[in-house]
Amino acid sequence: MKRIALFHLETLMWIERLGTFAAAAQRLNTTQPAISARVREIEDQLGVSLFQREGRRMVLTARGRRLVQASEPLFRGLEHVLLEASDFAGAIAAVRIGAGEIAAATCLPAFIQAIERERPGVTMEVELDLTVPMLQQLLAGTRDIAFLAGPVAGPGLRTAPIGSVALVWAAGPAVIARGGFSQTLPVWSLPEHSPLHAVTMATLEEHGLAPRALHTCNNVRTLIEIVAHGEGAAVLPETMVCGHLATGALAEILPRPRQAVHFEAAIRTRERDPVILDLFDRACRLRIETIPDDMEPA
Repeated sequence: MKRIALFHLETLMWIERLGTFAAAAQRLNTTQPAISARVREIEDQLGVSLFQREGRRMVLTARGRRLVQASEPLFRGLEHVLLEASDFAGAIAAVRIGAGEIAAATCLPAFIQAIERERPGVTMEVELDLTVPMLQQLLAGTRDIAFLAGPVAGPGLRTAPIGSVALVWAAGPAVIARGGFSQTLPVWSLPEHSPLHAVTMATLEEHGLAPRALHTCNNVRTLIEIVAHGEGAAVLPETMVCGHLATGALAEILPRPRQAVHFEAAIRTRERDPVILDLFDRACRLRIETIPDDMEPA
């Protein structure tokens, strides 16, 4: 028993969470053969099989599941005690953060700066994406914290609201000069599953407008440039186009939508890593620009 170390138990926990030896190896910054060796070591010490093959996957046996379930709170409790004793000054972790472009342009920079300053041992891997794939990554365990356009709800998620962003209907000055929607215009939007797309379709219907074409682009900054220099219009986050509106590179072409985009910080309900929980607590205190009371969440 003396040869069983904390890293053996941590290895089992990550295999159970992520589902494969390869994913656990990536999360623990090691190799798949090293993970296999750790599993063999603990199985040899205990004299029992902890995994069994099902197709191409290795899954925990009943004894393996019981060991992980009993060990995880002990492991996380000890880790938390040690980190708390040092006020998290010695926290070392690689945290994978997912964010949409709107969150990345508003609250994310301040969040990252605070982590760099106060948790220097934490390495951050930031990836920008749309809400649906980020949500899937979070639930699959390949993202640790996500800033999602919501509201988002699910039995596997723990979320906290961090504010909402107002939206504007905007077009380039040349389009405005030709009369805007007095002519049939192409409309640009984020893809179908984004809140901006839903607001776009709802407000077009509200104003009785039929676009000449409905184009999509999955990058908000590119979308802004397309609209500023092109022939169409789009619903855009006010925080990301306020500079364009101030300089005249964009102008509002329709009344502002009543809907706004609501944002939430999210982690898995089962998350027990004290570093990730500490960062989530910080994320919960973020505040994206507040919208007027008479606006509705998208």
